Amino acid sequence: MSDRGRTSPVGRLMDWGWNDQVEASFKASASHSPARVIAQHRGEYRLMTPWDEVTGVASGRMLHRASGRLELPAVGDFVLVDPQTDGPVTIVEILPRNTQFVRRKSGTESQEQIVAANIDVAFLLASLNQELKVRRIERYLVAARESGAQPVIVLTKLDQCGDIAAALALVAPAVSGVPVVAVSSVTGEGIDELRSHLCPGGTVVLLGSSGVGKSTLVNTLAGEELLRTREIREADDKGRHTTTHREIFRMPDGVLVLDTPGMRELGLIEAGDGLEETFDDVTAIIDSCRFRDCTHAAEPGCAVRQAVQSGTVSAERWNSYQKLQKELAYEEHQRDLITASTEKHRRKQIQRDYHKHTKKDR
Repeated sequence: MSDRGRTSPVGRLMDWGWNDQVEASFKASASHSPARVIAQHRGEYRLMTPWDEVTGVASGRMLHRASGRLELPAVGDFVLVDPQTDGPVTIVEILPRNTQFVRRKSGTESQEQIVAANIDVAFLLASLNQELKVRRIERYLVAARESGAQPVIVLTKLDQCGDIAAALALVAPAVSGVPVVAVSSVTGEGIDELRSHLCPGGTVVLLGSSGVGKSTLVNTLAGEELLRTREIREADDKGRHTTTHREIFRMPDGVLVLDTPGMRELGLIEAGDGLEETFDDVTAIIDSCRFRDCTHAAEPGCAVRQAVQSGTVSAERWNSYQKLQKELAYEEHQRDLITASTEKHRRKQIQRDYHKHTKKDR
């Protein structure tokens, strides 16, 4: 590994998102150097260090102690590495995350996955050449708000939309208070407005289903083809997306863009505050119910049922809120079961160790 940049403890990291919050959690060390995870490929990571881009792996100690993926490095993490190794450097510690976007991995009930860490802005993409799925936008918005990042709804493929006013009217009730920007990577319309939500050194993550135009948007922001993209199959609007891993790209203006693979499913893990903030209109009505423990089924004076009947809140939005609330309650129950099982296993291990040592002393 080169010694370039060792005169500064952070060096090139100043261009890769290093800020006062990260600085506050970092203590200069003679043996460990800071780095940022900019990509992940299976068991290896691409890291930007103060002096160069290198390959890294998690230390054996970190892998042994990790109880799940949340305790392993993720793209966007700032980490400490031991550079005094042959081959890939060793990641020995993850610095505290300022924000993290977490989801349940598709096809599993309990495995959590960090989509992105230390992000400032979350661009939530939906395509205007498809049927706008407002419920999916709500789900992404809940998760983005819970992450701590600032959400922006990005409606792509504006050049293929016949009635943008109708599309905006459809989305507006679900995203109150959140910026909505319609863009076209073909004509450039809306791109300058989108850039106004970015700043040099800040990190933005692009989130959305396959085919919504994430990679094309990265290329547009970069002004060159950083990522290969393919046309959507017009017959079924299924995206042929070439992004298969998460990676941070540095734009010419200093903005850091984290591209992600398309996600067919976004399983929520923890999003209590995010849910309340996204559905603040619904929760405000719930607070107006006559009874504090109202089930919103048949009680007299139920403000929710009255709001749905009058059209103040759509039945679809109310059903979406209930669905997400039940999903989060289920996830909390599952975590409690896992915690109880882990604690039971720990106690049994302590008992086994005690009896083992007792027999030796006899």
